[in-house]
Amino acid sequence: MQLYPAIDLLAGKSVRLTQGDYQRVSLSADPLDQVARLNAAGLTRLHLVDLDGARAQQPINQAAIKTIRQHTSAFIELGGGIRNLATMNEYLTAGIDRLVLGSVAITDPEMVEQAIAQFGSRRIVVGIDVRSGKVATNGWLTTTRQNAVDVMKTMQAAGVQTVIVTDIGRDGTMQGPNVNLLRTLQHAIPEINIVASGGVRTLTDLTALRTAGIHAAIIGKAWQTGAIELNKLKELEDDDADQTNYSMP
Repeated sequence: MQLYPAIDLLAGKSVRLTQGDYQRVSLSADPLDQVARLNAAGLTRLHLVDLDGARAQQPINQAAIKTIRQHTSAFIELGGGIRNLATMNEYLTAGIDRLVLGSVAITDPEMVEQAIAQFGSRRIVVGIDVRSGKVATNGWLTTTRQNAVDVMKTMQAAGVQTVIVTDIGRDGTMQGPNVNLLRTLQHAIPEINIVASGGVRTLTDLTALRTAGIHAAIIGKAWQTGAIELNKLKELEDDDADQTNYSMP
């Protein structure tokens, strides 16, 4: 599988939220220490989220993000507060490999189409965050009336090839991913590559996702707490996927 250990940034620190609640913060850590652990384990992907940016609807943790980029050759995908082409260009120029557009995909689908036209579908993906069947935005603080299938169809029409689906109710809970939701979405739109996010706690969960037709997953609290050992993730990681690793100076 394509596996993405996650680091979520709040005020420059790596934290974990439970069910997207900014008042339920745990596991505050130095993100560079975590990056060093991932490097040592030989993992080749990293999922970064600017939590402050997602809430503020603009980038906040740029300095921390650019420092992380300088400390790893891993393929980095980044989300949180990315709302315009200028911000996208800044991050991509700084060496971030691909960007995750979340709220803007709901509020301004044409922006997604413009981003793909300018940067390509391999560098622009969409994050869809689901709460009780409906899509949430603005750092998960707002729940819309739109359902995930309709949003995915709109994104597919805009040229999107990869969608990260997060079940907010499972995120940070260590209760296992919502396999039924992910399977349903993948079957509804098989042309879209779905990356599972939220609730992964064991290697068995990853096997269940693969069985459901999901071949990429984000792992947050499970790797940070040691519930899943990094060497085990490395054994499962697909190193053959097409990606352009950043070269550290």
